[in-house]
Amino acid sequence: MNLNRRDFLRQLGFGAAGLVIATSLPETAWALPTKSGKLPRSLPEAQGVAPGGLLDFVNTIESKKLNVHSVMVMKHGQVVAEGWWAPYAPNLKHTLYSLSKSFTSSAVGMAVAEKRLTVEDKVVSFFPKDLPATVSENLAAMRVKDLLTMSTGHDKDTTPALREGGNSNWIKAFLAQPVDHKPGTFFVYNSGATYMLSAIVQKLTGMPVVEYLKPRLFGPLGIEGEDWEVDPNGINTGGWGLRLRTEDIAKFGQLYLQKGMWNGKRLLAENWIANATRKEVDSKGGKGDATVNDWIQGYGYQFWRCRHDAFRGDGAFGQYCIVLPKEDAVVAITSETSDMQGILNAVWDHILPALQGTGLPSDKIKQAALTQKLTTLTLTPTVSQTSTSVASQISEKTFTVADNSLHVKAVTLTFGKDGCIFKLTDDQGDHQVLCGVGRWREGTTTFSVAPLSLTPTVVPGGPVRKVAGSGSWQDANTFVMIWRFIETAHYDTVTCRYGKEGVQVEFQSSLSILNKTKDKRPVLDGKMVA
Repeated sequence: MNLNRRDFLRQLGFGAAGLVIATSLPETAWALPTKSGKLPRSLPEAQGVAPGGLLDFVNTIESKKLNVHSVMVMKHGQVVAEGWWAPYAPNLKHTLYSLSKSFTSSAVGMAVAEKRLTVEDKVVSFFPKDLPATVSENLAAMRVKDLLTMSTGHDKDTTPALREGGNSNWIKAFLAQPVDHKPGTFFVYNSGATYMLSAIVQKLTGMPVVEYLKPRLFGPLGIEGEDWEVDPNGINTGGWGLRLRTEDIAKFGQLYLQKGMWNGKRLLAENWIANATRKEVDSKGGKGDATVNDWIQGYGYQFWRCRHDAFRGDGAFGQYCIVLPKEDAVVAITSETSDMQGILNAVWDHILPALQGTGLPSDKIKQAALTQKLTTLTLTPTVSQTSTSVASQISEKTFTVADNSLHVKAVTLTFGKDGCIFKLTDDQGDHQVLCGVGRWREGTTTFSVAPLSLTPTVVPGGPVRKVAGSGSWQDANTFVMIWRFIETAHYDTVTCRYGKEGVQVEFQSSLSILNKTKDKRPVLDGKMVA
């Protein structure tokens, strides 16, 4: 992304008379709520939901720093509470990680209803040209149902084997893996199995799962703008990579709550819903016994069973579609957390009692407090702790960077009254992020999100992605920025330390923070160009 100086300053909001950021700029269009396909809204108490419990959930999420990005609660088909922690917003998509699996399962259910396959069909029957020279007895016995229930017989997740070494044929790589156990007898969470479901649907229908679902699921539900990562051959990854809005997740849960019916039309067979969401196999994961652990309640067709007779689709870092049939309710959540059980515990401790009416009768004070809270949610931007003269000394100055593994050649910070643009030049061109000072500023960037570089999949939208940035001076010589890639779960913290010799720029991804590991990107050393 190469910008001339005029365009560069215009994006930052600088006027010709000086470096001043306009504070009355309109919000970007993509930050506004979507106007089509919206679910009906209601006050909690009108649906028998106690607002105090919903407020307690939000307060718990914040006090425990679970880094939730959005939440939507439905009861009797009505949205009774919804909130997004700025800079996340209603019209932004969010990476779903393994919550994508439940959508892939739905595509299989629709293909079964169209008599394109059955769950008893053998996996090897779909790909005769990709089979290994010797087909083991266990591989030959593997059924579509075994893919659906994560009981393929593999001893470990096959996904790393699909993606390693620049593999271009993931189907062949999957079929080449040893099948250590008799299929149907051994559960192991296996995203490669879900990828194979996606490949089967594409083989039978001639279209990727995302295209197959458009007229059958996304269109009828009023879901727009969905996208899904693909493998090197254009097959949707299936087990991850779908991006939808929070309200889309809630719609999907409501469809399952309504046993496949939507606006009087059947989208999924009722018996498929029943099979997909019941316990088909024993599951593994989490910590503790069945009284406290939602990962050992059983597994269906790409859905987990939960405590309290609920079921869910879920994805890494806390992407949730929770369906509570007894309460006639759905809870949709997006986040980036290392404590996924902690979020579920907050749902059971606070939202579940609220859905059951605990805390009623009417409490207008708590309803007002809930409304106020939900409309002012924010992930606090970085706030300056000090004033400094360094900004004026280094603003617009170019720092040439010593040789490094990222091939970065130069960095520049340009400051305005309450914002800045960080620009980095590497062998691919210029990359930049717009940051507010003490507030979020939204824009786009060609900087990569750390997880994307770890997976050889094709990400829809190309190299340009949405970002919200905020920066502040942490001391007289240290400027710290947070870049939230707001259609993913992740963010970067970028620290610029200025001294007599120049600048050091250090990157830390949110994943390295969660995993308590060192970011693999090098610290950049730059010297000011005279």
